[in-house]
Amino acid sequence: MTEDLQSIERDFSQSLEQVKNLKELEELRVRFLGKKGTLTLSLRSIGSLPASERPGFGEEVNQLRRSFEDSLTKQKSKLEDDAISQSLSQNCLDVTMPGRKRSGGSLHPLRQVENELVKAFQSLGFSVETGPEIETDFYNFEALNFPQDHPARDMQDTFFLSDGRVLRTHTSPVQVRLMESKKPPLQVIVPGRVYRHDSDVTHSPVFHQVEGLCVGPDVSFAHLKGSLEAFVKMIFGSNAKVRFRPSFFPFTEPSAEIDVMGPKGWMEILGCGMVDPNVFQKVGASWEERGEDSPYDPEEISGFAFGIGVERIAMILHGIDNIKSFYENDQRFLSQFV
Repeated sequence: MTEDLQSIERDFSQSLEQVKNLKELEELRVRFLGKKGTLTLSLRSIGSLPASERPGFGEEVNQLRRSFEDSLTKQKSKLEDDAISQSLSQNCLDVTMPGRKRSGGSLHPLRQVENELVKAFQSLGFSVETGPEIETDFYNFEALNFPQDHPARDMQDTFFLSDGRVLRTHTSPVQVRLMESKKPPLQVIVPGRVYRHDSDVTHSPVFHQVEGLCVGPDVSFAHLKGSLEAFVKMIFGSNAKVRFRPSFFPFTEPSAEIDVMGPKGWMEILGCGMVDPNVFQKVGASWEERGEDSPYDPEEISGFAFGIGVERIAMILHGIDNIKSFYENDQRFLSQFV
């Protein structure tokens, strides 16, 4: 081997010992074996040698190249193993530790409260019914004794559709539909979504209501008070203070509103009353149109009805002062009810 090749070999060996990472190793490979590398240039100088020396010199250069390549491959494998070992030591994984807890979904707080209301009334013997959210004027207003000039029929209070139907403003239309198809006694609640043209910190254009209806022989206001007082104590606690205030609703007579004593005084939670005889007459007319005797004669039958705003109950129970919090989908808010 010529002195030049020996010098290149010594330089390579010394440089290889000083390599600390894969980047430096690649730089070393390029330095000696690249297109402009030291060993590559030596091979190109073969043309300046006598013809008799060229084969031997070429063989020496190729042997040295193979030696360099083997050394580089071994050193690369060693550096890769060292990098893996270092990574494992710095990022130690303890397989005996418990895994990270993934938060699961949960019912919306309004659904949770609605379920509690439904559960309470079911324990009092009420069954659950549902009905359409798009209603006719008859079921939403006329059959419920709303006069033609009642403010609730105005455009500023009700969402009217182009075909004259409306987005129901309460779940009360379902009680009419039930009485048209089922004979008494009835004891039902109707949870569902309702719509009114109203929006502020305590009102939303879309909200949820639980309607209640109890009809049968000799149903009295005492039954109404007993049922709703029992319900209030289930939701707000056995020591909850309740009061009934006279009020007015087109489809009940007499009518009342119920308040519960809270930390800041009396809070209204629902409206109620005895079913107005006019409602029974409207229902009876539907039976008679089908050629059947009406089972809802106001002289023989009576009943009570009530309507509860789910959002109102939820705001009171959880101390929430803005109804919009329920609809903003803020995970910081919703996560409190998981």
